[in-house]
Amino acid sequence: MFDSHIHLSDPAYENDLDFIIKAMENLQLKACAVSMDNTNSRKTLEIAKKSDLILPFIGIHPECANDDLDQMLNLIQENIDSISGIGEIGLDPTYVESDEDKKKQAKNFESLLSIAEKHQKPVSIHSRKSLDDIFEIMKSYSTKNALLHWFDGSKKQLQKAMDMGFFVSYGPVMVYANDKQTLLSKTNEDKILVETDGPVRFSRCFEMKQAQIGFIPSVIFCASKILNKPYDEMVSILEKNSKKFLGI
Repeated sequence: MFDSHIHLSDPAYENDLDFIIKAMENLQLKACAVSMDNTNSRKTLEIAKKSDLILPFIGIHPECANDDLDQMLNLIQENIDSISGIGEIGLDPTYVESDEDKKKQAKNFESLLSIAEKHQKPVSIHSRKSLDDIFEIMKSYSTKNALLHWFDGSKKQLQKAMDMGFFVSYGPVMVYANDKQTLLSKTNEDKILVETDGPVRFSRCFEMKQAQIGFIPSVIFCASKILNKPYDEMVSILEKNSKKFLGI
């Protein structure tokens, strides 16, 4: 199994990392560990040394658009053989207060897409309230290994994502949200991934607990019911999709 998007370098997991890795071993589960900025990316690279099950992604999140882009590009170049992908990168107007902020987000996003394309690395994309802008930018880049994590668009936008060859991922919220279940049912089977986006907290049956790797089987079980497939078959489909996304 694969968690396609989790922030294992977040301070919330710091004291539990050894336990998390043991759980990953027991569940036979790998994790795409994404990053937020330069400091966080270095931490991701360090924790990835603890286990082959941790697949490090480094990059600049749109919330951290003021981080040093050149420093990040150098960090990627220096670690290109040990990173699994570039992320979390993208656009988000929630964090924009001026035209300058918007320009910085776009510059970061396009620069990191370029280096990912150059080295044929997958990208994990943050697209909250910015899907149409993401689509427009991505027309200039290869999208065969691009993930729109926590997909939250319309059915029309989902079809656009499928037409452009994006992977999309669904997380614990899908277990109790009808709109996400509907989106999953309309997603191309070979483009579905699952994630936790931990340490985000989830309500309803998850009782506002911060997301753990152990939520993944529940997400897969929910997906299997929505798509009317046996659980083991769903696991196999997601494994194949995850490996295709990662290029492994």
